[in-house]
Amino acid sequence: MKIIAQDPAQTSQRAKVGMIGLAAVLLLIGLASAIFATANHDRQVAAIGSARPDVVANMIAANTTDPSAPKEPLAELGVAPSADASDGNVIETPSRNAASR
Repeated sequence: MKIIAQDPAQTSQRAKVGMIGLAAVLLLIGLASAIFATANHDRQVAAIGSARPDVVANMIAANTTDPSAPKEPLAELGVAPSADASDGNVIETPSRNAASR
C-alpha cells in the first residue's frame, strides 16, 4: 500500500473547515435553545369562551360547601339509579342472563 504525503496547507484547511462547521452547529443549537426558552416563559393565552382556572376553582369550592347542592344530579334527572336506597326510588335493572333466556 502506497502512502501519499499530504500537503500541510490542505491539512490546515480541513481543520479550519471542521472548526467552522462545529461552531455553526453550536450556534444553531444555542439559537434553538433560546427560542424554546422564550416560548416556555410566555404567558398562557386564554381563548375566548375557555374556562378560567380561578373561576372553576371557586365554583367547585362553592359546590362542596353548599348543602342544598344536588348530590346525584343524574339520579335527580332520572337518568341513573340513585345509590341511596332510603328514598324508595330504587330502580331495578334486568340482568343480562334473564334477557337472553
